[in-house]
Amino acid sequence: SVTQASWTLRIDGACASPLELDFAGFMQLEQVNDVSDFHCVTTWSRMDIAWQGVRFMDLMALVEPDEDACAVMCHAYDGYTTNVALEEALKPDVLLVHQADAAPLAREHGGPVRMITPQLYGWKGAKWIKRIELLTAERLGVVERRGYSSSAHPWRNDRYS
Repeated sequence: SVTQASWTLRIDGACASPLELDFAGFMQLEQVNDVSDFHCVTTWSRMDIAWQGVRFMDLMALVEPDEDACAVMCHAYDGYTTNVALEEALKPDVLLVHQADAAPLAREHGGPVRMITPQLYGWKGAKWIKRIELLTAERLGVVERRGYSSSAHPWRNDRYS
């Protein structure tokens, strides 16, 4: 299993300045606190989780996405992938988090670092994230290839494509 000591994040693909961070480097970036809900496709939600992490948009500012970048593919240490439209990923509540409710993110919840997408279903936020690949055309991730929605909006009951 991945630990803080072994964790790295690579951001590459359609961008001007690809980046690789270890956990210490990630922690040196601006840390934000945000409270948001988590919606699981299996119809449960958990409200008002206090997260701490780095805004996805701040990471994108560092790598400078190409003009034609339209989506990201998030890759996890366990082989999971999920695609997120860049327009959705750049919303201010999309974070790469390392804490939930003032405690380090537990391994079973995606620790040491996972992405959260509060306005989308939880499967769009990769647990154990290791790579963010900027794309110039949509490509489906693991569950999207199995028929889950690419857009994944909970309030539109947008579960399946």
